[in-house]
Amino acid sequence: MRRIYLDHNASTPIAPEVSAVMREAMEDAFGNPSSEHWAGSPARELVESARSQVAELLGCAAGEVVFTSGGSEANNLALKGIFYKSKRPHPHFITTRVEHPAIVAPLRFLERLGAHVIWLPVDGTGLVDPDDIRRAITTDTVLISIMHANNEVGTIQPVEDCAAIAREHGIPFHTDAAQSVGKISTRVNDLGVDLLTIAGHKLYAPKGVGALYIRDGVQLEPLIHGAGHEGGRRAGTESALLTAALGKACVLAGDLAPMSDARDLRDRFWQMLKDRFGDGVVLNGHAELRLPNTLNVSFVGRVGAEILAAVPEIAASTGSACHAGRIELSPVLEAMGVTPEVGMGAIRFSLGRSTTQADVDATVSGLAEVLTSTGTGAKA
Repeated sequence: MRRIYLDHNASTPIAPEVSAVMREAMEDAFGNPSSEHWAGSPARELVESARSQVAELLGCAAGEVVFTSGGSEANNLALKGIFYKSKRPHPHFITTRVEHPAIVAPLRFLERLGAHVIWLPVDGTGLVDPDDIRRAITTDTVLISIMHANNEVGTIQPVEDCAAIAREHGIPFHTDAAQSVGKISTRVNDLGVDLLTIAGHKLYAPKGVGALYIRDGVQLEPLIHGAGHEGGRRAGTESALLTAALGKACVLAGDLAPMSDARDLRDRFWQMLKDRFGDGVVLNGHAELRLPNTLNVSFVGRVGAEILAAVPEIAASTGSACHAGRIELSPVLEAMGVTPEVGMGAIRFSLGRSTTQADVDATVSGLAEVLTSTGTGAKA
């Protein structure tokens, strides 16, 4: 069986157009973007061009885009930047129980420093109730952070409604859009957000670069101190190579037509699984409000990691971990109320621009061969 990559939510390959921009940058933009001489000018031009390209995708001003080393740093800058700038003894944050670890871990850290965090529940499809946000707001609330789309099950949160509630109370709103940029629209004014996170390697740029949109007027304490790079908001000499790559990737991300194709292919994939495995396979996440490329399913009574180990040619992710014979569900599936019997068999298939029907056909055949030979109820 040939190798099939169905783990685009984990990381995407670098697009050929992005690689071409990087090669040009390596040859022509070696100078320091902050230098005023001839060697610095090409690098500075690349950085600022990339900033405009990111801003164009998000529908914001170029000066509202701050480059970072990736999505994790952008999330940390948003959360910690608000915490330290607030100067309150016990600043209050609101988030959900299904956030990415790059949100959870910084907030756990801030709890140790005196922050009070409300971890809102979600329903069985992974959706948060905006009314829960309204009820959780206090006079000490300094930030509400709700992810745009879940990385595991693909559920798209009602960010517009949540952000509107934050705006009513004069509270900044942050969304981690690492998974949604390039898959669905992420125009910041349509969403109503004040802070938005981008991760380059989730949208066909290399690892090591990302960005944080910061609405004009929102004040953050820098996470990294040093010289006055990025308007004093993120110290460190900018990489013309990486920022140019992210800029080009954002240009490509503006065309959402490939995601329409991915949605059709994903739906056919799901139908094929249902036809082959019947009640032995169930969908995790929202049936409609879901990223167009994401299909998280559980093979009931089976262990996802064991299934994938039996078909090593298929690159995908599991929703559970096995430790010394004990199955541990991911926090996302646990928060959704997925039972261990179902959750332990979870596998996330995330399609990309290059995924084909042949890839899906081969994947279903490979799964059927493994599951039928080991006693699951696959149909002939």
